[in-house]
Amino acid sequence: MLGDVKGREQGWICPIAFRRRVCRRQIAALDISNQKEIVSAHRGGINSLNVDLTEGRYLLAGASDGSAAVYDIQCSTESEGGGRIGKHKSLFVVDKQHAHGHKFSVSSVSWYPVDTGLFITGSFDHRIKVWDTNAVKAVMDFNMPGKVYRAAMSSVATTHMLIAAGTEDVQVRLCDIASGAFTHTLSGHRDGIMAVEWSSSSDWILMTGGCDGAVRFWDIRRAGCFLVLDQSCSQLGSRPPLSGAPSNERETFPRASDSTDGKINHHLGTKKLPNYQKGRTFKGMGTTQRLHPGLTSSRNKSTAHYGAVTALRATKDGMHLLSTGSDSRLKLWDIESGCNTLVNFEASRLQTSRPLEMAVAEDSSLVFVPCATTVKAFDMWSGTTSRTFRGHLESVNCCFFNAQHQELYSGSNDRQIVVWAPTNRTDSAEDQEAARGLEEHDADQDHWSD
Repeated sequence: MLGDVKGREQGWICPIAFRRRVCRRQIAALDISNQKEIVSAHRGGINSLNVDLTEGRYLLAGASDGSAAVYDIQCSTESEGGGRIGKHKSLFVVDKQHAHGHKFSVSSVSWYPVDTGLFITGSFDHRIKVWDTNAVKAVMDFNMPGKVYRAAMSSVATTHMLIAAGTEDVQVRLCDIASGAFTHTLSGHRDGIMAVEWSSSSDWILMTGGCDGAVRFWDIRRAGCFLVLDQSCSQLGSRPPLSGAPSNERETFPRASDSTDGKINHHLGTKKLPNYQKGRTFKGMGTTQRLHPGLTSSRNKSTAHYGAVTALRATKDGMHLLSTGSDSRLKLWDIESGCNTLVNFEASRLQTSRPLEMAVAEDSSLVFVPCATTVKAFDMWSGTTSRTFRGHLESVNCCFFNAQHQELYSGSNDRQIVVWAPTNRTDSAEDQEAARGLEEHDADQDHWSD
């Protein structure tokens, strides 16, 4: 670590590369936190976790007993062990006894992306509710046609306030917070919809996974899906580099040409999600085919998994999509081409009967997946198991990675929420050598002159 600090001071490590190295070291040092303990206020299994995007401070949890609770993961409410261990109790709980509470299991929770004044809950009682955090009451109530498996809002949208809802009905419904009504429905799945994920690079692109094994891409401004992922359509290796770009990965200072509207593009050498337009053609499997509107009947029946799709997660750069299914497989997809990258993730015991929530590291190097009573961290590009987090007594249903604090949170049927935080480790030989060099350098300097 000290070697990187010295390199940053001397200027041969750029800020982006320095931050990436520090984050990777902290992720590698994740372990059960010995400083934070979340005191669970739930009497049922934890189904969903979400941390606000503005401060990274408030953890929202939903459980199978119909309760939802908010925890302050920055400031503890109590402490023990001489102040070394901070206990974080819930700020408030909304349960069945609450006047606006859910009657059955809360399957999905999500913060309003702009601030912490609102949060959304979805439940098996066929309801999606929008809550006022300060007043702790439901300000909107959407009645859905079946059990709600997932409700999500786009973290990058600036032109709409839509909640995408996946239920046991075959249609995806979009709920508008601004008007308090349904805007429209998206038809195409042949069974219930367990997974809903907004694109991380476009306001309008929505991805859904159904119990029919299909993963569909929608442009919510138009009718019909424009892409259905097909597990038989694959590509080996990584996407080829851009013309003129070096083949080996190098950490360089960002150039002015790499910025847009004054903002530095952190993902150098990558392509943005294409703007799908009416009449655009797609070359795949040796044929040319119109993507939108509508698909041919053979393409429309394509499946991404042999069984229900239980989770979807897009990478931060919007270039890849991860999916899990009841076939107990984890797959990585190239969003631009719609192809399976054929990354062979090592065998894992995934739950096959209910939706899951997986998480991705900020630099998209690792994906955290609930596997039985553990959370496994897979290397996204090789598929190997990087870490296995053991600490729960029953099946893990969800996990969330907090990029602001480099912490991982996991919820399980044992009713507990476990915090995985970076631990202090002994410096490596390289860091110790760098530290000795800094000490010798300081010893040669006088401390009395200006």
